[in-house]
Amino acid sequence: MSTDYQQAREALGARLRELRTETGLNGKEFAERLGWQRSKVSRLENGKQTASDTDVEAWAHAAERPDDAEKLRRTLRSLETAHRSWRRQLAAGHRAVQEGHLVQEAQAETTHIFEVGIIPGIFQTPDYARGVLTDVSNRLGTPRDIEEGVRARMKRQEAVYEPGRQFHVLIWEAALHVVRCAPEAMAAQLNRLSGFIGLDTVTLGIIPLGARTPFSPKHGFWVIDERLVVADTWNAELWLDSADDVAYYRKMWELMREAAVFDHQAHRLIARARAALALS
Repeated sequence: MSTDYQQAREALGARLRELRTETGLNGKEFAERLGWQRSKVSRLENGKQTASDTDVEAWAHAAERPDDAEKLRRTLRSLETAHRSWRRQLAAGHRAVQEGHLVQEAQAETTHIFEVGIIPGIFQTPDYARGVLTDVSNRLGTPRDIEEGVRARMKRQEAVYEPGRQFHVLIWEAALHVVRCAPEAMAAQLNRLSGFIGLDTVTLGIIPLGARTPFSPKHGFWVIDERLVVADTWNAELWLDSADDVAYYRKMWELMREAAVFDHQAHRLIARARAALALS
């Protein structure tokens, strides 16, 4: 979980605590007024649990400050904008998520990408994308609009061929060996990835598994036009737009670039992964 997100959750918790203490009630008494367990009040006040709209509205009324309900909801919405739960995002299906990213990316001229264990969406074949989206739906129990999601993801790839766009992409070599679809489809995916090397809108580097690096591969992220970082975690997507966050992720990207190989050396690593696939 991001530090910024946790700090925002703790700040919301502190405001909830202020409202509760102004009533003169202790945590147990306030929980009884709400009809909640005492532990829930404690978790919310200490930033250990994220409140819902219903929670903050009930809290404001229990504190006899109903006018504060909308302020609390605005604070919560701001917090949720940065921390976008995959389950919540995918409640409307894959197509909606892919189209949302398309709108964001349509405004970008320069995008820096790092991926640890997956081929970036802008380079995926339909079969590979289908495998990935199916896995996500199965894991999270979200709507299975797989084909609509695949078509929307393919639509996002048009930007790679638009003059004036620049995609600077780094992929950990492990991503070449993580099989997300049938072996023959994975081989086709690796062939397609090779085809992007040398494209005038793309710089593609591979970080070899044996490279000495001053960092560990934590998670994938995209830096869009030096204004927004979109970072993936297991259960959520983080959208970070503070100048400090953007500068830090760009610094990390540059450190990773120093460990990457390009051009014919990148081709060689992709060919090695394809050969290993044939032997498995």
